[in-house]
Formats: sequence, C-alpha cells, structure tokens
Amino acid sequence: MGPVTGILVYVITWFVVLFAVLPWGAEPPEHPEPGHAESAPERPRLALKFAVTSVAAAVIWLVVYGLIEADILSFRDLARDL
Repeated sequence: MGPVTGILVYVITWFVVLFAVLPWGAEPPEHPEPGHAESAPERPRLALKFAVTSVAAAVIWLVVYGLIEADILSFRDLARDL
C-alpha cells in the first residue's frame, strides 16, 4: 500500500468510526435554554470522542494494512473480478 492510499484508507476509516462514536453518551438536557435545539447534547465530550475515534481508526488501519501487505486482501484483485 502506498502512502497516499494508506492516508486515504485511514481518513475514510476515521470518519466511519467517528459517526459510530458520536452518539455515545449524548443525552439532551432536561431543561433546554430558549433558542437552543432541544435535541442538542448537554455535554458532547467531543475531545474524548475524537481521541477514541483516532485510536480505533488506527487499530482498524493496522489490521487492513496487515491484510494488504500479507497479500490476503488485494484491491486490484477485487477490481479485476468485477
């Protein structure tokens, strides 16, 4: 896997994991302030969610990298079969 492909795989993985992690612990306030969305979480804890997302995406990327380098998974072979 080249460096550009590796970066793209990590970025795509990061965003997919982020959308899976965003709902964790998101609870709307009991009494929302006037003018605020009623569904907006009271404490979104985005820094924690970004950190969890980065670690999880790195682990997934390492697994994908290992599969590609071991020639178990090949995007070229997948494209050829289509």
